[in-house]
Parts: sequence; C-alpha cells; structure tokens
Amino acid sequence: MKMPRQFFKPLAIGAPAPLRDLPVRLERMIHFVPPHLDKIRAKVPQLAAEVDVVLGNLEDAIPADAKEAARRGLIEMVRATDFGTTGVWTRINALNSPWVLDDVTEIIAAVGNKLDVVMLPKVDGPWDIHYLDQLLAQLEARHGVRKPILIHAILETAEGVNNVEAIATASPRMHGMSLGPADLAASRAMKTTRVGGGHPDYKVLADAAPAGGTRAAFQQDLWHYTLGKMVDACAAAGIKPFYGPFGDFADPAACEAQFRNAFLMGCAGAWSLHPSQVEIAKRVFSPDPAEVAFARKILAAMPDGTGAVMIEGKMQDDATWKQAKVVVDLARLVAAKDPEMGKIYGL
Repeated sequence: MKMPRQFFKPLAIGAPAPLRDLPVRLERMIHFVPPHLDKIRAKVPQLAAEVDVVLGNLEDAIPADAKEAARRGLIEMVRATDFGTTGVWTRINALNSPWVLDDVTEIIAAVGNKLDVVMLPKVDGPWDIHYLDQLLAQLEARHGVRKPILIHAILETAEGVNNVEAIATASPRMHGMSLGPADLAASRAMKTTRVGGGHPDYKVLADAAPAGGTRAAFQQDLWHYTLGKMVDACAAAGIKPFYGPFGDFADPAACEAQFRNAFLMGCAGAWSLHPSQVEIAKRVFSPDPAEVAFARKILAAMPDGTGAVMIEGKMQDDATWKQAKVVVDLARLVAAKDPEMGKIYGL
C-alpha cells in the first residue's frame, strides 16, 4: 500500500502533479461516438454543444479491422473540435488486447493536452489502475501534458466487483466508475442477453390468496446490489459513480426508469449510446425544479446548516441541510450549462 505522503507525488519526472480534488464538472451523460465513421465524426462539433461529455469509443462495438481507423479518427476529431466546457474522453481497449498500448501512446502524444479522461474497461483490481497510472505519467512527462489525465474504470467483471473499494482508491487519477452490465452478466454467468435494465423473469410473487386466483408479480432490478456497492465505494473515495449503457433504444420509458433509479441512488450520470438517450439523461440527471425550490428554502432557513426548522410541515435539520445542498449545487452546475434551466431554477 502506498503511504499517504507518497500518494500525490507524480509517478514520472516532469509529469503534472496529481489532482487532490476532482474538477467540478457537469457530467449527466457520457455520449459515445464511434470515431471511425466519417459521418458521425462530422457531427461532433454540434454534438459538443449539446452533451456534457463526448467519448471517442475504441473498444466494444468497434470491429477488429476498424480499431486503427477509430484511433486515427479520435485524434482527428479531438484536434479539429473546440469542445469548450464539454468533457473529452476516450474508452481505450482492454489491457489484455493487442491494441491498447498503441491506443494510449498515440493518443497522449497527439492530443494529451485536450484529453480529460481515459475510460478503462474490464478492470479486475487496483493493479490495472496502477499500470495505466504509471504509463500515463510517463507519457505526460514525455509529451509535455500540462494537467493530469484522469482514469474512469468500468465495473464489468465479477473480480472487479469483488475489488471495487480497492479500485476506487487505487490512484489520485481516479475520476469515477461506471457499471458495465453486459460484460458483468457474462462474467457472472447470468442468464440474460439484455444490456442493462430489468428482466421480466427476475421477480417476486405476492402471497397467495386463500381463495386462490392470480398472484401479483413484481419485477426486480438485477443491478441494484452491484450499483449500490459501486456507489458506496465511489462516495467513500470521493469519486463519481455512473450508470453505464441501456441497450434497448426502442424502450425510452425503461431507459428513463433505469437512469432515474441510478440518479436517486447517487449516480452523477449515465452513458448515452443513441441521440435519443441524451435528452433522457439531461432530464433525469438534472434535479427537479420543485425539489430545487424546496432545497433553497431549507438553505435559506438554515444559513449555517445547524439547528432545526419546520418548512411546509416537515422538520429540517443539519442532515436535510446537507441533502438540500447536494440538490442546489447540482442545479447551479446545470444552470451554468443551460441558462434556460437556470431561469426555471431561479438561479
């Protein structure tokens, strides 16, 4: 275990010092772009104004014979686009793949100063983070990268779930974690081919009535335990948890329900794989205006966060003051990105 005094030292001579606190950024949706497709890449400048994070995807969903084209396309896309306050991420290939080393070395050399986060798939334990951490530091030093590039881990193996707390605290580069339900399902030998969301056969039955008849059934959430475990590990480490992909583009209602569950449990955002999911993520991961209005009343009534007051018949104390601050702080981030929402919030 690295001692606290050493934890925030650069891992290479000339590399930027690690951050002690995450940048305060709005990241309601991580929008995936396949950078090997010219027509998609051409839309990125417009997309950058509409989403919170643009991610150039190099891993799953990119054919093996298009991996190098995707890497070249990502570099071209990042060079050509003014992203403003929108985050610039990439998901590299897994550490056991034949493409990952070129992914990291070529991208950092070409666009390291514009890249905010590297998303690392199939993280099994802190050792995977340590490897990428050291490599990024060496490349930052070599290429004069001025700010540390952060790491975002995808939780998509049973071993990774087992080591989630160690992964969350593996490096000061850790930005957050995303749930990867498809690969995790395969790793666990779960009997589902769905990408995220529930399953109609994963349910509980109401008690049988004495007279018999049809029993009510209630569908359960396959991912509740894992998501809760990931959220706790991220919150304890001071990094951000995210829901990952929802694969059924034809069912926006189910997508919204899954995103909302994740939002209520503490997630900062989710992946958007299709343009229709961008608006869902914006709506879900922005606080409700009525909640913001009530939270502002709590903060106004308790300026120093101590004591207890009654507001609209409900008792408020220092614990609810903290809850209210979470809501209002998020609303301020949303308002800064979207002035129309700022008007609605009264901010």
